[in-house]
Amino acid sequence: MWRYTKTQRVRGGHRTFAHGPEVDMDAGAEPARRSQEWFGAQGRSGMVYRSWMRNQGHGPEVFDGRPVIGIASTWSELAPCNAHLDRVAESVKQGVWQAGGFPLVFPVMATGETLMRPTAMLYRNLVAMVGEELMRANPLDGVVLLSGCDKTTPGLLMAAASVDLPAIMVTGGPMLNGKFQGADVGSGTHVWKFEAEVKAGRMSAAECAVAEGCMARSNGHCMTMGTASTMACLAEALGMQLPGSASWPAVDARRYETAQAAGRRIVAMVEEDLRPSAVLTRAAFENAIRANAAIGGSTNAVLHLLALAGRVGVELSLGDFDALVRRVPTLVDLMPTGRFLMEDFCYAGGLPVVLRRLAEAGLLHGDAVTVTGRGIGAESAAAACWNDDVIRPWDEPLQAAGSGTAVLGGNLCPRGAVLKQSAASPHLLVHEGRAVVFESPEDYHAVCDDDDLDMSAEDVIVVRGAGPKGYPGMPEVANVPIPTRLLRQGVTDMVRISDGRMSGTGFGTVVLHVSPEAAVGGPLALVRTGDLIRLDVPGRTLDLLVPDEELTRRAVAWTDRPQAADRSGYRWLYRAHVQQADQGADFDFLTGCRGSEVPRDSH
Repeated sequence: MWRYTKTQRVRGGHRTFAHGPEVDMDAGAEPARRSQEWFGAQGRSGMVYRSWMRNQGHGPEVFDGRPVIGIASTWSELAPCNAHLDRVAESVKQGVWQAGGFPLVFPVMATGETLMRPTAMLYRNLVAMVGEELMRANPLDGVVLLSGCDKTTPGLLMAAASVDLPAIMVTGGPMLNGKFQGADVGSGTHVWKFEAEVKAGRMSAAECAVAEGCMARSNGHCMTMGTASTMACLAEALGMQLPGSASWPAVDARRYETAQAAGRRIVAMVEEDLRPSAVLTRAAFENAIRANAAIGGSTNAVLHLLALAGRVGVELSLGDFDALVRRVPTLVDLMPTGRFLMEDFCYAGGLPVVLRRLAEAGLLHGDAVTVTGRGIGAESAAAACWNDDVIRPWDEPLQAAGSGTAVLGGNLCPRGAVLKQSAASPHLLVHEGRAVVFESPEDYHAVCDDDDLDMSAEDVIVVRGAGPKGYPGMPEVANVPIPTRLLRQGVTDMVRISDGRMSGTGFGTVVLHVSPEAAVGGPLALVRTGDLIRLDVPGRTLDLLVPDEELTRRAVAWTDRPQAADRSGYRWLYRAHVQQADQGADFDFLTGCRGSEVPRDSH
């Protein structure tokens, strides 16, 4: 290995270099920076790296040993939530240059839940794989992570955790509030509501077409507290995003100020050697879990936090998501649980207010370090709330303590299942009903509009074959619509159970992430139409009321439903290696941190 020194002179407070990097080859010494193993190399190797970078107009001074900062961008016009990240990247670059770094933007796969089939979740692990390998393979000293739609945020965090180079996240921000007929409408949330209204005959197709253009009226991700907004907030609660930055709207000038500040900060993080492994501690995950409960966040956060914890070696279990939130009320009054939207949350004070209120209740690990280098408690201590209707005081919550995500056990989900209590109907939280079973979401959608469908409001809709392996990818299909005949009768909610997921913008009494899933022979595969199912959310149980002997007989006779033959390609890899929902649905070969070391090349 080599040690690199540089000759410099100071002019106007900025470092300038009279010549290219001066290389002092001392055997056994480490290079000043990781990037100097490329740009500071002697002979042919260094010439190759530097000369090709100069075809972009860079002069020799950028190879002087300054921090090289990668900007991992998930920009894509096929991911509408991320379509403005090219502009955000320019602001990050400005900040990096201001701090004396050398910024380089590189693309990482964009996954937009809005367009991708069968689901963007199928590709979250691929985002993480691509991001990890690009960070490791290139001459980078630190990374800024640009994300928007909900799977890009955890995917990039997982990648950064696996490489463990200094990293900071910049999310793209929510859209402006939707507006329709004088009222606020929320992306995603009102999709389900408008669909139900049209099916029930209370809204015309023409009105729906107008409303369709009113929900997404600016750049940015969902402005409801869906998974994108949830994961942006949790990136901040984990300490991986600058304090207060999660909620600025995508088109607000302060979104770009934040991006520029992140560009400056990552250069300092490289100097300080502040890495994800120092930020993503057990305390940070506990903070994020409690913050998720307080904001009424998405159940998808459970999957993403479990997967991320696996990358950094933090012990985290599904049960933690229930035990840690029993004392946490829902404070944030946002759709789909409440009335307001992310723009209102931002102007009310954003996540720092929530964190301060958690701290005042003794439920925040204030010394958990953030990307600023300071504890999260110190960063949120002065946060002021400007609207107590949007961010409720601790003693006047939107919903009482313990109303966040419930983790269920029982013979139908021996490895767990989750339910978002704040989005459920109180009268259904304890319910016993007849199962009506569908082998796939498609099977249900094929008949749900039939007037002669044999189903009542007391029945329990079971949709299986939607888990990580079974679909594959665990799509957001668990909150299937209420049968049209029942909608016309005024039924607005029913108990639904699935091994799939639900959009964070969705609502209803829906049991999600049933594990083990049906495709691997979990108990959900053994349910038959006519069986009784009992849901007891306060008791945290979900049980199939069938004798054990009968379940054993069914298990012996069970055979997997025929699936498409994926003998090669990414889907084959996914099905072969994805873990179950209670483990975060990451790949079994990607758990743990692999670091940033890379073999030398042959130049």
